[in-house]
Amino acid sequence: MTKQIIHTDHAPAAIGPYSQAVRAGDTVYFSGQIPLDPATGNLVEGDITAQARRSFDNLKAVAEAAGGSLGDMVRLGLYLTDLSQFAAVNAVMQEYFSAPFPARSTIEVSGLPKGALFEVDAVMVLGA
Repeated sequence: MTKQIIHTDHAPAAIGPYSQAVRAGDTVYFSGQIPLDPATGNLVEGDITAQARRSFDNLKAVAEAAGGSLGDMVRLGLYLTDLSQFAAVNAVMQEYFSAPFPARSTIEVSGLPKGALFEVDAVMVLGA
C-alpha cells in the first residue's frame, strides 16, 4: 500500500519534521493541530474556546484537502493544558460534529507547542 502526504495552505504548515496528514488506503492519519493562524503561523489570541475553534478549522481544512470532511472522522484525540476547560471544549466540538460522534480521548497535558491551550489529532476513514 502506498502512502500519500496531505498538505494544504489553508492550515498551518508543519512546525517540525512531520506532515499535516498521511493517507494510507482509505484511512487518513492527522498530525496534531494547534490553534495557529494559517496565514501568519502565529497562535490565535483568546481563550480555549477561540483556540479550539481555530484548531478544528485547521483540522477541517486538512480533511478537505484529503478528500473528506469532519463527518468522516472516526477518532479524535483532544489535548488540553487545563482539564477544567473540558465543558468549553465539548461545546465547541458540538459546533463542528454531529451524531454519530467519532470515538474520542481527552487528555490533560503539561504543555503544548507554542504555548497553546488546546490541540486535536484525528483519524479519518473516507467513505465511513
